[in-house]
Amino acid sequence: MSDRYDLAALKARLDGIRLEDNPALVRQKSRDFYWYSPVLKRQLDATVADIVAHATSQDEVIRILSACAELAIPVTPRGAGTGNYGQAMPLAGGVVLDLSGMNRVLDIGPGHVVAQAGAILAEIDAATRKAVGRELRLHPSTYRTASIGGFIAGGSGGVGSIMWGGLRDLGNILGLTVVTMEAAPRVLRLTGEEVGKVAHAYGTNGIITEVTMPLAPAYAWVEAIIGFEDFAAACAYANALGEQDALAKKLVSVVAAPVPQLYFLRHKPFLPDGKHVVLVMVDALAIDAFAAFTARHGGETLFRSDLVPAARQAGLPPLYELAWNHTTLRALRVDPAVTYLQTLYPFPHQLDLVARIHARLGAEVPAHLEFVRFDGKITCFGLPLVHFTTEQRLEEIIALHEEMDAVVFNPHRYTLEEGGMKQTDAVQLAFKREADPAGLLNPGKMIGWENPEFDLASGRVYLFQGLG
Repeated sequence: MSDRYDLAALKARLDGIRLEDNPALVRQKSRDFYWYSPVLKRQLDATVADIVAHATSQDEVIRILSACAELAIPVTPRGAGTGNYGQAMPLAGGVVLDLSGMNRVLDIGPGHVVAQAGAILAEIDAATRKAVGRELRLHPSTYRTASIGGFIAGGSGGVGSIMWGGLRDLGNILGLTVVTMEAAPRVLRLTGEEVGKVAHAYGTNGIITEVTMPLAPAYAWVEAIIGFEDFAAACAYANALGEQDALAKKLVSVVAAPVPQLYFLRHKPFLPDGKHVVLVMVDALAIDAFAAFTARHGGETLFRSDLVPAARQAGLPPLYELAWNHTTLRALRVDPAVTYLQTLYPFPHQLDLVARIHARLGAEVPAHLEFVRFDGKITCFGLPLVHFTTEQRLEEIIALHEEMDAVVFNPHRYTLEEGGMKQTDAVQLAFKREADPAGLLNPGKMIGWENPEFDLASGRVYLFQGLG
């Protein structure tokens, strides 16, 4: 245990709150899925907190933050630890604030749900489907393990973004309750434009304790895998499907061969060699229209969950666990040398840009696209796999993407500005000055705070690191 902070005084002030200082358990709670990136693995492997504090209520959060503020001990919040960019890793040590014990669904209405930050997404949906026949609009591919607070603080989009866009689109988060990092912490309620102050801020400027989210109809989703001999045809089909607003969809993903055949092991009987695939979740009531649309575009139905006998589906993961960043995870389980990028192919030239990049880098950087609604338009993000060799070559690949006008959200960086932000978010920085005046919340993740001279140049704030 480190002696850099007065942990004895902290323990005395937090009597009655569960604290953990066993080195092995503290190390475990000091980690997320940073190891997706060989760069972050090298940089962050030694990162560890000094102690873990387990909060089970907002009052306990307030007590923990008050004590840490008075003792100048940094605090890094953690939900389920499913992030990929070191968001939940305590660069300055101190306290990891484990919010997984705050996991209750507090209220369900006809179109909304209120939950504590540590509530698991799948468990929220189970409760809302039972109560009102509705579900969350968006979730990451880690749906069965991720917490709602972690998704909001560290993610940006995911399954459902084809219909609803990103988390920070107005209306996709109805309200947040946030506790400030002060000797006398304040409890703030953020709604409307204000939720952007802490959404996708990695917990650098306030601890989210409670969320209010809108609900969408809980359709009976049919899972489908559609095959194409030609990669461009698969992309054109996916883009056109995304534009079919009358077909309710939750997922439209394109994965270039041979990625599915190499890494989607349990679905392998449905994946002929050489086929590029489109993964789709579509409303069961629209299935005949979907089949007609697929036929128009020359797609071959390789798998459809309403047609394949239940016995053949036994043991198959849900289709969304082949998509978004689970594609990377499945590749890593087979080949630990694989890593990935996160990219945006801006509307309206997304298909041309995808084709040019695939032609130039497809063998080294196999394509994986997620079609989404972005600023009201259908376009695609990429989570292409990369056959990693060296960090220098990785930087060259990123530069090639940028030279060809793709936007890269670098998943091999742990700061907000170098990843999804593309610049410092002035609103979030101003809120940090208000809510965390001593800079004790998740230090090291916001360059604009650590380095006030950082360029706040004008430009698009994309905020799409954390792609499911």
